[in-house]
Amino acid sequence: MSFLVQRIHNNDDAIVALRPLQSGQSVSIGDHSWTLREAIPAKHKFAARDFADGDKVTMYGVTVGKVKGPVPAGALLGTENLMHDTDSYRAESAGFAWTPPDVDRWKGRTFAGYRRSDGRSGTANLWLVVPLVFCENRNIAVMQSALNRALGYHRYSPYESFAAELAGRWKQSPGDASALASVKLAGESLPRPQPLFKNVGGVKFLQHTFGCGGTRQDSDALCRLIAGYINHPNVAGATVLSLGCQHTQVSNLERELERLNSSFSKPLSIFEQQKAHSEGDLLEDAMRATFAGVAAANESEREPCPISDLIVGVKCGGSDGFSGISANPVVGKLSDLLCAVGGASVLSEFPELCGVEQELCRRCVTPELAVRFAEWMAHYDSAARACGSGFDMNPSPGNIRDGLITDAIKSAGAATKAGSAPIVDVVDYAEPVTKRGGVSLLYAPGNDVECTTAMAGAGCNLILFTTGLGTPTGNPICPTLKIATNTELAERMADIIDFDAGPVLRGERSLESLGGDLLELSLRVASGEETPKAVSLGQDDFIPWKRGVSL
Repeated sequence: MSFLVQRIHNNDDAIVALRPLQSGQSVSIGDHSWTLREAIPAKHKFAARDFADGDKVTMYGVTVGKVKGPVPAGALLGTENLMHDTDSYRAESAGFAWTPPDVDRWKGRTFAGYRRSDGRSGTANLWLVVPLVFCENRNIAVMQSALNRALGYHRYSPYESFAAELAGRWKQSPGDASALASVKLAGESLPRPQPLFKNVGGVKFLQHTFGCGGTRQDSDALCRLIAGYINHPNVAGATVLSLGCQHTQVSNLERELERLNSSFSKPLSIFEQQKAHSEGDLLEDAMRATFAGVAAANESEREPCPISDLIVGVKCGGSDGFSGISANPVVGKLSDLLCAVGGASVLSEFPELCGVEQELCRRCVTPELAVRFAEWMAHYDSAARACGSGFDMNPSPGNIRDGLITDAIKSAGAATKAGSAPIVDVVDYAEPVTKRGGVSLLYAPGNDVECTTAMAGAGCNLILFTTGLGTPTGNPICPTLKIATNTELAERMADIIDFDAGPVLRGERSLESLGGDLLELSLRVASGEETPKAVSLGQDDFIPWKRGVSL
């Protein structure tokens, strides 16, 4: 790599600009050199050869598009002359052999987690309050406001004093909007009070728009998802609010919990509003039970847990043209290390696996898994086409502006988050990840929060989220680390970024060394020694998937 341009795979005929390049500038990689016919923005690609109309373009060693009209070598590849295209694939798996990385450094290592009665390990110790139907969202919000302050989990924000100052200025000068211009945000938020129960990281209140009015399949999927959250090793117990008449019945939730864990023994309090004498009675009982549950959860303490107990979800969002070169493959190196020591990695966002299906099928440990993955990909694609869309419409305007001009380019880079380890399972939405020592493919959409919501529901106890443009999202029960693709982003949005993969682009660090550093950071987060920015900011995003087309 010249550190001006990069050819990701030896067979690629699209070259990535690592820096802004000028028209007429000469660049080279090894024995190959090009004179650029126009300016190439950083993160974008130029043609490595002369293309004729309809020729296929290769990146990451796979087809990522085909050109529209002739494109000469050295010309910018953009939406005007490149369209989405992929190769066909067959659902076949034949004797995949994997050479795992050297993991001597991590053999015998542990993290300080919360050991649950079923043998799983949590990276956090939380209490969950969740509604079975959207009708209970207001009651959830009332409980959140009251209990978080009483328990010491309320975050005093600088925006509260900022808003108070705006109100004060307006009272001094009614109708004078210019007086507000001098009011400035007063730095960091005030220190959060010490929690009443030091061994409990918080009470997490979920809200959603599901539970009634949809199909019975939607209700069943919601019950499975909520059961996964309640059963999650990061959750000590839960309070559930039900209205009573909705599709998502309490009995359905209880059935899913039994199916998920026949020995489920966590404290679980369920309240139905239509059985209560009043809203006040409902909230009084629910708050009393939640307070008592948090107090009981406080008896749990961290203890040594093997690295193999980690299940790490790997996700990208707000991706850019560097995602598949720096942050995603760095996460892929961590994934390989974790799988090699007996842990698990989870790759999802099926619309962003378009074009790499053959490689993922090849990595499946059984032919049955390859068939399942291929069938689900085909089903998702056909469903998207049936409503006038398609995987080719996945890249957002921000993706395209920053060099991800086809879904196949985006997908080929996104898949690098899963490294090279074998695929040991293909798991449906709202089902648990149980296999270790490899990668599981989780059927879920590309939408950032729908996907991370699914990953936590499947049992991931850490999420690694890469971003090139900056994405402020997190999960209520699963610590989520943000990995920047470039140093400029890491410095400019330091309030949301936890790790910088930018040194790869400057040739200062290797993917392998940064992958090791990221694993060390992940262990510190899993042990409660460091807090991800998303957790500190209270980014508790939760959106169930309606099992429709979501790209």
